[in-house]
Amino acid sequence: MRIIFMGTPDFSVPVLDALVEAGHEIAAVYCQPPRPAGRGKKDRPSPVQARAETLGLTVRHPTSLKTPEAQAEFAALKADIAVVVAYGLILPQAVLDAPAKGCLNIHASLLPRWRGAAPIHRAIMAGDAETGVCIMQMEAGLDTGPVLLREATRIGAEETTEQLHDRLSAMGAALIVTALARLDDLKPEPQPDEGVTYATKIDKAEAKIDWSLPAVEVDRKIRGLSPFPGAWCEVEGERLKLLASRLASGGGAPGEVLDDALTVACGEGAIQLTRLQRAGKGAQDTETFLRGRPVPKGTRL
Repeated sequence: MRIIFMGTPDFSVPVLDALVEAGHEIAAVYCQPPRPAGRGKKDRPSPVQARAETLGLTVRHPTSLKTPEAQAEFAALKADIAVVVAYGLILPQAVLDAPAKGCLNIHASLLPRWRGAAPIHRAIMAGDAETGVCIMQMEAGLDTGPVLLREATRIGAEETTEQLHDRLSAMGAALIVTALARLDDLKPEPQPDEGVTYATKIDKAEAKIDWSLPAVEVDRKIRGLSPFPGAWCEVEGERLKLLASRLASGGGAPGEVLDDALTVACGEGAIQLTRLQRAGKGAQDTETFLRGRPVPKGTRL
């Protein structure tokens, strides 16, 4: 099948690899333009662009698809279908209509729950027991199209967004290959009106930990915001990024360190911090972190 692939971040790379390995012809790869990154703020290509160039594929990164010129270029590729996963631009109707079989989106939630920008973060932060991947026919609305295939998976009790992200990316890669192989036999299922939720973009202002909240909510926030933007707190004026945690027994004043293993009291219950990062340093497990700077029992975070 002749495919236009549209994606930008790390999440999209395994999908591109899976399409190539399945023998599909990639007419072109669309992704976001290179962005300034690193200390030198030099333009850095996106993960998808870097991978596509390694594979010898044609790469395009228009800043908009709304112009007649961009739409004509897209249509001229005469693709059978477009596969879209975390691309980053809204597709105008002219683009949606250009491929012979339309555009398919890989979305990292069990639609209609968590439509929008941050479905993985929001699922963990909300305490969902499961999530999954949907292969959806794209239409003008935000993640409103009918679903061709879906696959669910349990969310682990200590799973972070980073870990779940990698699992769902692999699931999506396998599921789109299956969907394309069965495309003529799949029946699109309209999404129900009940159960719609929106996964709004993560705001860095959400990341500071409020220790007066119940432990279950603090734990979900730490895991849901890991690794980016990263939940944080302060210890004696030093800002610490909190990257992993688990529920623990114990109680005390909110934010009080209860033992030598960085168990911290919350408004209700306690959590143990299991992975942390100091400013300008790499991430460390708790044992390694405490060797560098002990945090005595009774310290308030």
